[in-house]
Parts: sequence; structure tokens; C-alpha cells
Amino acid sequence: MESLFDICGLVGSIGLVLGYLPQAIQTIRTRNTDGISLPGFIMMAVGSFGFLTQGLISSNYYIMLTNFITFVCSVIIFGIKMYNDYFKKP
Repeated sequence: MESLFDICGLVGSIGLVLGYLPQAIQTIRTRNTDGISLPGFIMMAVGSFGFLTQGLISSNYYIMLTNFITFVCSVIIFGIKMYNDYFKKP
């Protein structure tokens, strides 16, 4: 049963990262954040940080790695979005 738990964690981690990275890569390359919800990415960063903390506490490497990647991507996209919406000169 423990190996099934690990397999589910691995599959979930791969799916999450592969689902999240294309948006992050496209945003970093194009700097286009017009269709991105700022509150949505803030909440995704908060959620990823919470799960990252849970992974650290429980020493679950799947949770730690997956949420570290998604947290970093969220912070980068958040930064680009903030720059585009509030600091970029028209």
C-alpha cells in the first residue's frame, strides 16, 4: 500500500509541474500577463508555500519538490504581473 501511495504522489507531482510550467515559461519568455489573474496567482503561491511547508515538516520529497517548483514559478509570474500592471510606463 505504501508503494501505491508513493506512485500516486509521483504521478500527482509530475502532473502538477507539467501543467504549471508551460504558463510560467510562456510568461517569462513573452512578459505578457494580460490574461493572468493576480489574485489567482497570489492564492496559488500561498497554497504552494503551505504545501511546501507541509512537505518540509513531514519530509515528503514529492510534496516539497513539486511545491517548491510551483511556488518559485508563482512568485516569478507574480513579479512580472506586478511590474506590467503597476510599474511599467504606458
